[in-house]
Amino acid sequence: QELVQFVSTQIATAIERKRLQSQLRHMAQHDILTGLPNRMLLLDRLDSALARARRDQQGFSLLFVDLDQFKPVNDLHGHETGDFLLQEVARRLRQCVRDTDTVARVGGDEFVVLLDRACLLADAELVADKIRAELSGAVRVRKLALHITPSIGIAVFPEHGDSAQQLLNHADEAMYRVKREARRLRH
Repeated sequence: QELVQFVSTQIATAIERKRLQSQLRHMAQHDILTGLPNRMLLLDRLDSALARARRDQQGFSLLFVDLDQFKPVNDLHGHETGDFLLQEVARRLRQCVRDTDTVARVGGDEFVVLLDRACLLADAELVADKIRAELSGAVRVRKLALHITPSIGIAVFPEHGDSAQQLLNHADEAMYRVKREARRLRH
């Protein structure tokens, strides 16, 4: 009976250790606020997409999404409201893509969407339009109706780079061009 008790304790300890390791791995690879993959997991998936694209001689796309005028939401309504808004944006972004794609939060109000096996710029532009439409609806937080617009930059492999960093840089620069153009049109 003591042996059975000892073995069952060891098994329970091993199961708990495995569960904790899995939980730690998830925490290391995901954004705590939104539950989305973080930059580290995005880079891992991007490396896998690059290897697959080179092997299969197919492309893929990246969308760099930044929320316009997010800082005033935090400043005027508090960080709790801003956090809720980010969670809702994450939920809406996931609705715009396939299960095989990756939506990651890489910074405060910055997200990257990896469209695995969407190799044409036109494919990425369709998804960007879908994201703009999905985010154009008001986000209700308590009695507030918050309206946000995203600036979205696109990079396509291999046209815009052949490394993860080149593609991310291109998409980021494209996003800033969109943001500058929107500001110019408002003034």
